[in-house]
Amino acid sequence: MKQFGKVAVLMGGSSAEREVSLMSGTGVLAALRSKGVDAHAFDPSEKPLDALKSEGFSCAFIALHGPFGEDGTLQGVLENMGFPYTGPGVMASAICMDKWRTKLLWKGAGLPVPDFVMLDAESDFDAIERQLGLPIFVKPATEGSSIGVTKVKTPGALRAAWEEAAKYDPLVIAERYIGGGEYTCAMLAGRALPTIKIEPATEFYDYDAKYFRDDTVYRCPAGFTPEKEAELRELCRIAFHVLGGRGWGRVDFLMDEDGNPYLLEVNTSPGMTSHSLVPMAARAEGMSYEDLCLAILEMAHVG
Repeated sequence: MKQFGKVAVLMGGSSAEREVSLMSGTGVLAALRSKGVDAHAFDPSEKPLDALKSEGFSCAFIALHGPFGEDGTLQGVLENMGFPYTGPGVMASAICMDKWRTKLLWKGAGLPVPDFVMLDAESDFDAIERQLGLPIFVKPATEGSSIGVTKVKTPGALRAAWEEAAKYDPLVIAERYIGGGEYTCAMLAGRALPTIKIEPATEFYDYDAKYFRDDTVYRCPAGFTPEKEAELRELCRIAFHVLGGRGWGRVDFLMDEDGNPYLLEVNTSPGMTSHSLVPMAARAEGMSYEDLCLAILEMAHVG
């Protein structure tokens, strides 16, 4: 594994997803070391990025989540340094972190997304409730891990949900509820891995369900016919490609009761914890967590 040199696993950071990032990074670090890689933890909130070069690192495995980790900011700095890193580049990272602009690009490309409305202090919340129908999901546009997300189920509750989401981001989305199930599809080296159906025991797939609860059910394979599975994987591959995705990532989508898919968002630095979805999809194809981490590292790039 000498070809990788000294590898920095970027983890922690300063976003609201710091705790999850530390869990992801710890898993990646152990996996790479088990494969003989000279890997070390590096927390950008504790030391400047130029220490990557002064401390002799040769490339970075990005296990950061949220703003300043997967939103293109970090990627731009690393490119300016000429430093190889994992995951999509600056443009795709910036776009995918912004759920609103992601949806606009997908709509422009003719891809299916749930109906949505952007909220602010001047919004007519009662009219939006009538327009989208209840329940409605309200979420910050540039946060992940379901942070700040509310499922609005009762009339008159939309404003309070907006106020909660606006604590994390001035851009807040109200999105029509799609009730046929939640799914995800991992991307790796230009191909889509098996889809996963997510069945949370909670009201929706929230922060605790994603990272701490053991009663969330994951079905991989998701139970589609071979033809439907191929169709959904191709939709997710195109959705990732439209946004400039490369390397690895994860496309989340919903299904309605008639079996029609609706794209939700793309994660360009997906979780790599014990509960995470990309490792689960890789296992379905016979790839261990350790081999997955190595495959991602092999795709590190500059520009």
